[in-house]
Amino acid sequence: MQTVLLLTASNLFMTIAWYGHLRHKDAALWKVILVSWLIAFFEYCLQVPANRWGSARFSTAQLKIMQEVITLLVFSGFLVTYLKEPLRWNHGVAFFFIVVAVAFAFLPDKSAPTAPANPVSVTSTPPLAS
Repeated sequence: MQTVLLLTASNLFMTIAWYGHLRHKDAALWKVILVSWLIAFFEYCLQVPANRWGSARFSTAQLKIMQEVITLLVFSGFLVTYLKEPLRWNHGVAFFFIVVAVAFAFLPDKSAPTAPANPVSVTSTPPLAS
């Protein structure tokens, strides 16, 4: 759950950095770029720990796919609430198929070898001779 929350918060920052300026098209481009980079800094402060800690539970591919779905959800809310643009039926269908793809990414891998229940430690060293 911690990974999902961090990914959601990081995606909120990145969505604002990438698309927030579209309501301020009269602002100078260099200012928009600077402000976007400052906002993106906070996105990285959340995204990196989300991936680091999430990698203990999820594969890298699962983290990336999860992040993409969260991005779509955050972006959809941002599109409707902040940019005041409609979400059309075909967007919903496209998002549905992406979510189905995510379900496939999280299926268990039946071909992967399983680890032994009690692995033997090979890190011990023999005592030094006196």
